[in-house]
This record gives sequence, C-alpha cells and structure tokens, in this order.
Amino acid sequence: MTVELALGLPVLVLLVAVVLVTTAAGLGTLRCADAARTAARVAALGQTDVQVVEAARRVAGPAARVGVRRDGGWVEVEVTASAVGGWFTGGPLAITGTATAWAEP
Repeated sequence: MTVELALGLPVLVLLVAVVLVTTAAGLGTLRCADAARTAARVAALGQTDVQVVEAARRVAGPAARVGVRRDGGWVEVEVTASAVGGWFTGGPLAITGTATAWAEP
C-alpha cells in the first residue's frame, strides 16, 4: 500500500497542476477576447486610443498589453496578458485576444 501511494501521489499532484494551468489559460483567453471586444466597441464609437486602452485594461487587468491599429474605417484591438505557468510551463503563458470593428465616422 505504501509503495502504491508513493508512486501514485506525484502523478496525482501533476495531474492537478495540469488541470489548474489549463483552466487558468482558458479563463485568461476568454478574458483577453472579452477585453478586445469591449475595446473594439469603444473604438467603434469614436473614442480616442487612450480611452480604448483604458477600457481593455478595465476588463483584462492593469498588466495587460493593448495594441490599437486603425486602418481606413476599421479598428483592430489586440490584448495580450500573462497566465499562470511558472515552473510547470517554463515561464508565464502569453495569451492573446483580438477583435476588429468598423469605426463610426
């Protein structure tokens, strides 16, 4: 019984770590995508790039990197943030969400 526990416990801990990192990455991806959509809507309403970045960071968090690119009547917003990773993934995971919207004149 002790040998089975000694062999099985590290496997169980590793499995739990995989589940937690995967969940954190998935939730972070959803948050970045939601932040990009929110910022693209703000940009489509004719707000400045500073206001667009503020809107994205309100949703994704203050550490998120936000890029705004305007091309003709279109605006594209890209939000990048770090997810939990640490020793398990060799560093933090970079997750990105993008959204594009037609900017109102």
